[in-house]
Amino acid sequence: MNQSARSSALKRFFDVAGALAAIALLAPVLVLITSIILLIMGWPVFFIQRRPGRNGATFGLIKFRTMNALRGPQGRLLPDGKRLTPLGRWLRATSIDELPELLNVLRGDMSLVGPRPLLGAYLNRYTPEQARRHEVKPGITGWAQINGRNALSWEEKFKLDVWYVDHHNLWLDLKIILRTIKKVLMREGISHAGEATMSEFMGSEGR
Repeated sequence: MNQSARSSALKRFFDVAGALAAIALLAPVLVLITSIILLIMGWPVFFIQRRPGRNGATFGLIKFRTMNALRGPQGRLLPDGKRLTPLGRWLRATSIDELPELLNVLRGDMSLVGPRPLLGAYLNRYTPEQARRHEVKPGITGWAQINGRNALSWEEKFKLDVWYVDHHNLWLDLKIILRTIKKVLMREGISHAGEATMSEFMGSEGR
């Protein structure tokens, strides 16, 4: 087994062990949040959306539901800011809405650490350099998340994602996880200025 294969196998072992440990530790929280969502927002509890992963292959991203399904007169869903419920806002502020992604890690769709999985519509909007973020599995947290999260511009986030692709290793992943815990506790970078979460990425200038 060459060094690259050993590194991939070690990362996978770290992902599975970490996800199982987190699920066991957070089981009471997961059950409680599931019950609260059912009571306040009803079914479904989870929000599942197709997202591109490594090499652009799509998978079903699993999150706790944070929005209602209110639609305007023409039948279109209202903007995120109008559909985000008070409970959903709290779930996002605490990053608890991301916890079901541990199931994606166990399935092999995601890693604990990597570039965040974004909308499939963005694939054709990346520059060739930005598209390199898909050379690794997406993660629950990542280098961009501990360096500004949604307070960053899209271009800044993508530069950090590509930096991670070129420099990732187990020790960096451990550092990112530890710093993520701190960021979550301090609730930093939850939303972009003037947005409920983050504005849609329409492509970089000069692309």
